[in-house]
Amino acid sequence: MDSIEIVLAMLLAVVASAYLVRMLPVSMPLPLVQIGLGAGIASVSTHGVQMDPDLFFLLFLPPLLFLDGWRIPKSGLFRDKAIILELAFGLVIFTVLGAGFLIHWLIPAMPLPVAFALAAIVSPTDPVAVGSIASRAPIPKRLMHILEGESLLNDASGLVCFRFAIAAAMTGVFSITEASLTFVWLVAGGIGAGLGVTLAITWAQRWLFRHFGEPAGSPILVNLLIPFGAYLVAEHLHASGILAAVAAGVTMSYVELSGQVMAATRIQRSAVWDTVQFALNGVMFVLLGEQLPTIMEGARVSLDQSGHLNPWWLVLYAFSISFGLMALRFIWVWTALRITLFKRTRRGEEVRKPHWRLLLATSLAGVRGAITLAGVMTLPLALPSGAPFPARDLTIFLASTVILISLVAASVGLPRLLRGMHFPEEPAEQKEEDLARREAASAAIAAVERTQIEQMQAGAENDMYPEAAARVIALYQHRLDTTTAVDDEDVARFRKLDMAERVLRLAALQAERRAIFSLARHEHISDEISRKLVREIDLVEARHKH
Repeated sequence: MDSIEIVLAMLLAVVASAYLVRMLPVSMPLPLVQIGLGAGIASVSTHGVQMDPDLFFLLFLPPLLFLDGWRIPKSGLFRDKAIILELAFGLVIFTVLGAGFLIHWLIPAMPLPVAFALAAIVSPTDPVAVGSIASRAPIPKRLMHILEGESLLNDASGLVCFRFAIAAAMTGVFSITEASLTFVWLVAGGIGAGLGVTLAITWAQRWLFRHFGEPAGSPILVNLLIPFGAYLVAEHLHASGILAAVAAGVTMSYVELSGQVMAATRIQRSAVWDTVQFALNGVMFVLLGEQLPTIMEGARVSLDQSGHLNPWWLVLYAFSISFGLMALRFIWVWTALRITLFKRTRRGEEVRKPHWRLLLATSLAGVRGAITLAGVMTLPLALPSGAPFPARDLTIFLASTVILISLVAASVGLPRLLRGMHFPEEPAEQKEEDLARREAASAAIAAVERTQIEQMQAGAENDMYPEAAARVIALYQHRLDTTTAVDDEDVARFRKLDMAERVLRLAALQAERRAIFSLARHEHISDEISRKLVREIDLVEARHKH
């Protein structure tokens, strides 16, 4: 019963955090509020949460990574694939080597393989934390897409480096050939498992629906289970379950382009996934806060392991490692940018150097989070000889403090660093949106004309359809006129007109909803009719808001 009460308390803390972050007089990212609430739960609870890293990885990471892979813009992912791969793989190796030697130099009592293990587990960035901070800082869309793509892939590379560093600490042997081959299999097997499981489940689901119909709620439940299936299959094959979940999400985004899912299912599924994402993200950071008392208790043991008596040495180590990670990230980003600009100049392309504040923001946005915490908890308790694993408590403490420092630094630094900067919209995105609207309007007009003729030939009331068709076509013709305008002033005018029309439509929809609620309260209409009409209005409003 105590475990159930703790879980319920954590879920309530997640709900409370959404309100607290709005009530606080100072701007604070949601993850920090949730960590604070988790620490509060731990202070009043008599039974702490015994965190099982394997269970944590299975329950939390697959659905969140699946959803990130599903929703991340694919055009941006493939457009900036070179930069993302450099950050996700090259930067991780650079961080493991640079931070590993830095940690061993700072703390000679920590063996070099353990220092590399600590550097490896703090190398992956956390998209959840970055996304929360980005909602309060004007991070450009393209940079945000790069950070999201990096965080989706660097989990696998960081965990692979962590695994081999632990193996070297346990056995005293490290093989670069074995590590390279294992890494290739982890990546290829993980991506293959995610792709195969998603396609197989999708094909089976469509076959069943075609022959036996579609049970209510079944598509959504199957969709929720896909990431877990991909993760477990990859782990069974000793490949990367994390990459399998990401690959499954990316594959699902392409499967959706077939348009075979009903609109109602898509709307319901989106709401379910939003709820799952909010709950799991929140519980992860509440759980981190709940672990803080245990981590602080381990700090006392860590003090002996570091070879010092003054506890301020631990604080110095934590800040030194955190700022060392930021410096290594800045060096990598700056060097990669200089190489890219040099190549473009050699090809004769136009080169525009990004602002120095944007480079610094890219370095500061490398926030650590749940994977770092879960990964470091998997450290062995003892060596094969039976001796305690060297500096285990110290490693856990430093990894945990790096998470907190990176969160605070990004939440405080990013909004101030990017304040006042203006980032223009991507012209390619606007062109794609205009093209989509134009094509959709043309298809809609053709469908209206075709349906009008079919209905009139079928014996419907002929005097109604011409007028109704003219009214519907007029709406889409206006959209065509808007998107085909050539003059820039006309384009701006039409867009302002669309915005004004959207405001009026939303005001009208809100008035409709208030009237329906009033009729239902006074029992002039039934609850069933009220729910049906309000849902229709909500769907129309959602379309106009987006």
